[in-house]
Amino acid sequence: MADSELMHGRYRLLDRIGRGGMGEVWRARDTSLGRHVAVKCLKPLGSRRDPKTLRVLRERFRREARVAAALQHRGITVVHDFGEDDGTLFLVMELLTGRNLSQLLEDNRRHPLPVPDVIDIAEQVAAALAYTHEHAVVHRDLKPANIVRTADGTVKICDFGIARLGHDIGFTARLTGTGIAMGTPHYMSPEQIDAGTVDHRSDLYSLGCVLYEIATGAPPFGDGDAWAVLVGHRDTAPEPPRAHRPELPEPYERIMLELLAKDPDDRPVDAGELTARLADARRGHHGRQPRAAQDTVPAARTRRLPSWTRGMGIGSPAGGARSPGRGGPGPALAQLTGAWTGPPSRGSGTPPAGPPPQAASADTIAGLGERHDAGIGLGRLGRWDEAAAVHRAVADERAWLLGPDHPDTLEARRRTAEALARLGRHFEAHQILAAVLAGLRRARGDDHPGTLSCRHDLAVGLGRLGRLEDAYRTAREVAGARAAVLGERHPDTLCSRGEAACLAGRLGRWTEALGEYRKIADARAAACGADHPDTLAARSDVALTLGRLGRAADALAAHRELVAGHTRTHGPDAAVTLRARHGLGVAMGRLGRWEEALAEAGEVAARRAATLGSGHPDTLVSLRERAVALGWLGRWDEALGLYHEVADVREREWGPAHADTFAARADEAQCLERLGRTAEAVALHRRAVALRRAGAEHREPADRPW
Repeated sequence: MADSELMHGRYRLLDRIGRGGMGEVWRARDTSLGRHVAVKCLKPLGSRRDPKTLRVLRERFRREARVAAALQHRGITVVHDFGEDDGTLFLVMELLTGRNLSQLLEDNRRHPLPVPDVIDIAEQVAAALAYTHEHAVVHRDLKPANIVRTADGTVKICDFGIARLGHDIGFTARLTGTGIAMGTPHYMSPEQIDAGTVDHRSDLYSLGCVLYEIATGAPPFGDGDAWAVLVGHRDTAPEPPRAHRPELPEPYERIMLELLAKDPDDRPVDAGELTARLADARRGHHGRQPRAAQDTVPAARTRRLPSWTRGMGIGSPAGGARSPGRGGPGPALAQLTGAWTGPPSRGSGTPPAGPPPQAASADTIAGLGERHDAGIGLGRLGRWDEAAAVHRAVADERAWLLGPDHPDTLEARRRTAEALARLGRHFEAHQILAAVLAGLRRARGDDHPGTLSCRHDLAVGLGRLGRLEDAYRTAREVAGARAAVLGERHPDTLCSRGEAACLAGRLGRWTEALGEYRKIADARAAACGADHPDTLAARSDVALTLGRLGRAADALAAHRELVAGHTRTHGPDAAVTLRARHGLGVAMGRLGRWEEALAEAGEVAARRAATLGSGHPDTLVSLRERAVALGWLGRWDEALGLYHEVADVREREWGPAHADTFAARADEAQCLERLGRTAEAVALHRRAVALRRAGAEHREPADRPW
């Protein structure tokens, strides 16, 4: 394409930055929004390609666009737009500043990466895979070239070009039945090689290959031709990575070898379990081997890593001095001190005294990046108090060094607000987000996606503060702005529309909420498919809203369809399937079909007890629904036993003053009254009220804007 031409009337291609089996990637300028993006174009095909192959490749590219656009996670490349221009299919993505893992290894002369970097990459990729697998998406071509580490240390998975929706097996068979190679030999799972059933565990195997390579400098099966590599994956046990890298902690070697198990059943169950295993390994690594870890990093850094990677580690030891030119391993998160959070004058929101330096050194900025990553790590561990302190200190120092409206400063402020919101300190979070929004507007303008994302977060925060009208108005404004900038069906647009619908419901405007939820469900079905988890979630909102409007027959039909969709996608015992079945039983009760409602509630309660546990909140809700049905059928003696069981479990698990415990005791008292045991009912109710009041007196006051 000539420099003077625009693709799709909007994107000016500047220079080619990558080329792969499916196409080319260009750095481009979005002339509408004035930003640089990456544009992936389907590679032009010669006349030797038959029409059938051309159709398959085009359909696969469209599927990549739809799947990738539906994924919204920090560890996945953001997709802005897709379409077709003069016969060329294109995908517009965020332009990443960084290097993929393959390039990083080449820059390091094929030496392995420092152990802390291997650990950090493993944790971030596992978290991203956990998200994609929850959304029924399998990547199927995970390799170092498809994993990018950006300049700020964020790790992102790229190129869902041969991803498949986990529930759509028939479609995948049509794509793969053409003989087109799927996957890359050095990272293919045994089941891919044997053309067996491929699910999320295949991605775990490929991740094991990637981690093995960045930890040792070579893939587990790297010798010989492609056939020898494939036979190695299928038939040969990998050599333990510590044979090549003795300083690699043993727990990580164990995890890598389990990921590389030939039988998928011998690998971790899913990426969520892998994330937990990595967290356990990190705690054990810091607890037992801090000295060994410290000794590995300087040696690795003498191998002339490029200068831009110096800020990628997760920091030096929390309490130790940092000598010039030397970084440490990752921080021991259990020992964060003032060296990380800053002295009180900085952590309290007051920047350091005196004017900022004329130019902050690269090491200083990299150090702040490491501390920022440490704060993110603390959040992943649920240690939000410490995360808030770290992010607040980093934000203050970045404001001093880089300026208050610098993107890195605003990102640290946003992270501070996120941590405070997690702690329930919603008013403080709101104040910080309002300041971040002002900075984003000055730096990027009102319609920048980052500005709109901040406005969306503000709408959510206003709802948590009880300012429902303000929250509703803001969410609607953001939804309209996102539709204009990103498109009506973009996931961000639908997210804001969903928030507006939720707030409309909280305001009692259920008819309006129903209309919005239906539009969202239709848009998600068109983009992702009828049984995609996001589509099913929107359809669940529709069904619940129909119930709120008293349209029990419509709600019953909607819940039946929802149960069928969840059963196809997730299986009969999945939590979302059982939640839909619970709604089905409630709708039966509202129609007076109490025998059917009782049977449905009993079945759901039994399945929830088997899969979630007898004391799980969802199980207790189903037990209560059984009791309600028994009461309507006049079987109050049986209902009393269930009400008593629910109340006892809630009191044991959550305490006697908890709102749900109080509600359960009220149910029990009402049942006693129905049985004519009035004195017992009055005594039980008085006891519950006294405990509730005592609990309220001891609770700390909530955040208030005064």
